[in-house]
Amino acid sequence: MAAAAAAKPEPEHDDLTIIEGIGPKIEELLNQHDIYTFARLADNEVSDLETILRGAGSRFQTANPETWPRQARLAANRDWTRLDALKAQLQGGVRRP
Repeated sequence: MAAAAAAKPEPEHDDLTIIEGIGPKIEELLNQHDIYTFARLADNEVSDLETILRGAGSRFQTANPETWPRQARLAANRDWTRLDALKAQLQGGVRRP
C-alpha cells in the first residue's frame, strides 16, 4: 500500500480587507502574489505594491497602497487601537485632504 502524500499546508491567511483601501478583489490579487498575511504585506515596499496593482489592469490602478504597509504592521502587531485611529484619518487608504 502506497503512503499517502503529505497534504500541503494552507498558508496562514489574515483578512487583508481590514486594511483601509483593500477590498475583496485587491485581497485576491495580493494573495496571487503570495501576500496572505499582515506581516507579509507590511514587509512590502509601496512601489512593489504599486507594480502589482498596475500589472493587474486599469481597474486596480486607482487604488493607492501608500499606507497599506503601515496599517498592516499595526495589524500584524495586533495594535487595533492605533490601527483604528489611523484608519479614521484615511479615505481609500490615503490621508484625507
